[in-house]
Amino acid sequence: MARTDVIVLGAGIIGTSAALHLAKRGLAVALVDRGGVGEGTSYGNGGIIEGNTYFPYPFPTNPRALLRIALKQATEANYHLSHLPRMLPWLFAYWRAGRPQHMFEFAHGMRPLFAAAVAEHEALLKESGADKYLRRNGWLKIYRNAASYQKVQSDLDAIGRAGLEFQRLDQAGALALEPDLAPIFANGVFWPSAASISNPLAVTRAYAAQFSTLGGVVLKGDARTLHRSNERWRVDTDEGPVDAPQAVIALGPWSQQVLDRLGLTLPLQVKRGYHLHFKPRGNRVITRPTLDADVGYLIAPMEQGLRLTTGAEFAGVEAPPTPVQFDRLMPKARELFPLGEQVEQTPWMGSRPSFPDSRPVIGRAPGLSDLWLDFGHTHWGLTLGPVSGRLLAEMMTGTTPFCDPKPYQAERFLKKS
Repeated sequence: MARTDVIVLGAGIIGTSAALHLAKRGLAVALVDRGGVGEGTSYGNGGIIEGNTYFPYPFPTNPRALLRIALKQATEANYHLSHLPRMLPWLFAYWRAGRPQHMFEFAHGMRPLFAAAVAEHEALLKESGADKYLRRNGWLKIYRNAASYQKVQSDLDAIGRAGLEFQRLDQAGALALEPDLAPIFANGVFWPSAASISNPLAVTRAYAAQFSTLGGVVLKGDARTLHRSNERWRVDTDEGPVDAPQAVIALGPWSQQVLDRLGLTLPLQVKRGYHLHFKPRGNRVITRPTLDADVGYLIAPMEQGLRLTTGAEFAGVEAPPTPVQFDRLMPKARELFPLGEQVEQTPWMGSRPSFPDSRPVIGRAPGLSDLWLDFGHTHWGLTLGPVSGRLLAEMMTGTTPFCDPKPYQAERFLKKS
């Protein structure tokens, strides 16, 4: 029987960052996953460290957009009809959380995490020798028509009043940043304080390697075996059982599978997403992540090629892939930028773990002694991995947290008696 101080379940960017922060504070930590480090949902993101985020992703309200989604003709969203009954309560709660007063509640609660996100990554990148993967040239949103650009002006005004840095651009201003885009759009918004990563998998692996140099152990095992044994938490691994007085669930979209066995139900759903890599045509380049806001996809320069990511798909985490959004968006993407040869044959698929209020759960598991939660980061797993890990480690070691953890408590979802 191997004994340690903490078991962290999940070796994506969230769990790996938490394990690293705990190891930095002198705890003996076992990081357990059934797959390789960083090979799950953390692998396939757009690479943006969104320190600029203020509002959550809004629920669509335009009747035409809703009709396109309902008829499964939209580029920005897709769904599995069989999954819809399970999704409807969550979608209703998500719609309610998108109303103006709740969007400001999100902004107030989440800003401490987003504000520290870039600095926390910079610190871990330096410690782990992975600085080469960091770009500090911001990211760009383009709007194909003036009407869609005008619709975001009130949000931008609120963001400006909050003191966040951005630049409103006309077409010429956006083309000055990315000259190889086709001039088929009206405006852009540039977020200069954001950063991006050229290889998210390599970064997660670098953090795991640094964790190992501090004495941490990475093991393969099934998180669903987690159970209480003699007042400790125990999990089975390929190297045998491991137990510890404390455990952390950082399994992203699979977290609820473990919690179901322990009797704790939280309103977690997944937003699945896909990506493909392309070579650019000729000597054309994109130097920073660029979002085609009206169509709903991102082009991000990666070491593997230009990564084209889709919008959300609502389906079960174990449901078979249905990457139909590529068929809808590829003509638009090729209009904007001369994409060349497709690098891989099969699209990658991942599942973003999402709560209806778009806030993660970070903190104690209600009713489960010495079990901690760190998941539900929706579109911002890469962004918030290191800063969430720091906050969790501070709470677990009795250090004064750098920000108020109350907005991230799981108790917000439990019925008041």
